[in-house]
Amino acid sequence: MAMDAVTDRLNRITQTLTEMGVPFALVGGQAVALWVASKDPAAVRTTKDVDILLQRKDLPKARAAATKAGLDYFEVLDVGMFLERTDPNPRYGVHLIWAGEKVKAESLLPSPNIDEREELSPGKPVVSLAALVRMKLLANRDQDRVHLRDMIGVDLIDRSMLQGLPAELAERLDALLTEEGR
Repeated sequence: MAMDAVTDRLNRITQTLTEMGVPFALVGGQAVALWVASKDPAAVRTTKDVDILLQRKDLPKARAAATKAGLDYFEVLDVGMFLERTDPNPRYGVHLIWAGEKVKAESLLPSPNIDEREELSPGKPVVSLAALVRMKLLANRDQDRVHLRDMIGVDLIDRSMLQGLPAELAERLDALLTEEGR
């Protein structure tokens, strides 16, 4: 039932953002799931939230779309998010990532631009594979490394992706590829 709620929330917000002409891209676990499903649907992991890349200038229109979808805007620890009116729990929210801006001041690179996206599933644009890999390498949490391993496991990521990455990120990806015997 929990996954049904996440899927419902994902569908509501993507549908209303699309209807209202707000450019966005799925990032995080939902983007990983769509990319992995493009190679092997059986290898997809579940995730409990939705992460969306938006341009900060589009926040007013995105808030209107979220309201239409039954979600309200909150900022928790400087993170913008849309939460369910009936259960405003940040763990299950729609978290906003600002396109072209650093997630944290100390981040090596900013988030991808809004035009770095593809549509793998109708009505659900996702950040490009290269941009998603950069984001996961930048965040470098346990869950991000698991997501990267999932993408390596279905042959979405290989050593050719090391080119063009800053040295620190290339080292992280090289270590993961080596661990996975690639």
